[in-house]
Amino acid sequence: MTYKIPESVLVVIHTADLEVLLIERTANPGYWQSVTGSLDAIDEPLLTTATRELFEETGIVADGERIKLRDWGMSNVYEIYPVWRHRYAPGVTQNTEHIFSVEVPRDIPILLSPREHTAHIWLPYLEAADKCFSPSNAEAILQLPRQLSR
Repeated sequence: MTYKIPESVLVVIHTADLEVLLIERTANPGYWQSVTGSLDAIDEPLLTTATRELFEETGIVADGERIKLRDWGMSNVYEIYPVWRHRYAPGVTQNTEHIFSVEVPRDIPILLSPREHTAHIWLPYLEAADKCFSPSNAEAILQLPRQLSR
C-alpha cells in the first residue's frame, strides 16, 4: 500500500474583492473547503504541489503570469481526523499544511474533479470562513485581507 505523505498544501482561491471559492467534498456532503492536497513525492516542491492540486480540483491553470500562486510562507500542523488516518503510515497522526492563495477573475470557469468534489460556491470571505469544516482552512481565509496587504 502507498501511504499519503503527511505534508500538504492549502490554496485559498479568491477574487480581487475577497470572494472566496469553496468546493464540497464528494465523500462528505456538507464539507466545504479550499483546494487541498498532499505532496506526490517527499521532494516535490510545494509550488508544484499547489499548482497541480489547483488544476486537478478546479481546472484553474496557474500560469505564473495572469494567474499567480502566492506562497504565504506559513504552515499549520494539525491532527489528522481519525476517519482519514488509514491513508497514512501507521502511527502518523499529524499533517503539515503549507498555505497559498491565488487571485482569479470571478468569471473563471471552474471544472471540478467529480471523484473529489460535487459543487462549488463563491462567498464573501467571512461567510466562506464560517462555512469551512476545517479550522485551519477557516483561519487562512480570515487572514486573507492581511496577507494581501503585505
